[in-house]
Amino acid sequence: MLAYLIRRLLFAPIILLFVTFFTFVLGHYGPGDPVVILMGQQNNPEVVERIRKERGLDRPLLPTLENWSVFPPALSVQPGQYVDYIWKVLQGDLGESSTLFRGQQVSKLLFQKIAVSAQLGLLSLLIGVSLGMILGLAAAQNQGKWIDPAIVTSALFLSSLPIFVLQPFLVLVFVRWLHILPTSGWGGILDPRIIMPAIVMSLGPIGIITRLMRSSTLEVITQDYVRTARSKGLPELAVRIHHIGRNSILPIFTVVGLSLATLVGGSFVTETLFGIPGVGRLAVDSFFARDYPIIMAFVLITAVAYFIANLIVDIGYSYLDPRIRLN
Repeated sequence: MLAYLIRRLLFAPIILLFVTFFTFVLGHYGPGDPVVILMGQQNNPEVVERIRKERGLDRPLLPTLENWSVFPPALSVQPGQYVDYIWKVLQGDLGESSTLFRGQQVSKLLFQKIAVSAQLGLLSLLIGVSLGMILGLAAAQNQGKWIDPAIVTSALFLSSLPIFVLQPFLVLVFVRWLHILPTSGWGGILDPRIIMPAIVMSLGPIGIITRLMRSSTLEVITQDYVRTARSKGLPELAVRIHHIGRNSILPIFTVVGLSLATLVGGSFVTETLFGIPGVGRLAVDSFFARDYPIIMAFVLITAVAYFIANLIVDIGYSYLDPRIRLN
């Protein structure tokens, strides 16, 4: 396993360089000049060029050779915008916001927003995985009965509801009729304002986990080692937990592991409708405002999160299933 981890960690910089370079090129050649957007329509071309020069936006994207000559020998290398950005990132500097929050550190802005989105995403993921596993197991144990299609149909129906339909319904029931929940805002993971958005975001995982848990359990129940365990006289609860449950959870572990990476991405629609100051709203606002330092940092952090999530899933598989070995 150690050799596997070393190979993955050595391969990580190549992936991150590819992702950052692709995003940097799109931002450089894409429509919309961040300096012009910052200055507005009534801008002075001379002022625009001066700001571009101060921020280094007039320099080439990639390293270039300057003052090259053979006699006398002379050579100087202009590092370019991309190399400068990577060097600053390696030093922990993600830059400053150029338009949305002019002059503020991107790292401070992003991590504050990520902390909010991560709390909401983690709670909704816990709800979705817990209910999905219970419902999927119940459906598999009652195959051929009316409860099986009822559970699967209900889970799929709820997970397919658009948030634009579900959010007004929840507000109408819990706010206008029952008067037990506030409408919107954010006060932390222990605040009652997190309940409605957490319910909305958990419905998707509930539908996915329910179907996966049901199909995985049905496949495991027919295996020889389950029949052998029962023939040995093991208690049914022990068979369900140690033989059926542990092996049925493997596909669920993949979904949950990869879902952990989405915690840093937030949910733009949910955060907007419920007035939550998360990273999802910040990312979308940054795209519209052409705030490239925030966009670059968001893409980089998301790529790192998915790399770590995949690594956790691979390692977790080897512990959940002894037959899997990482070489």
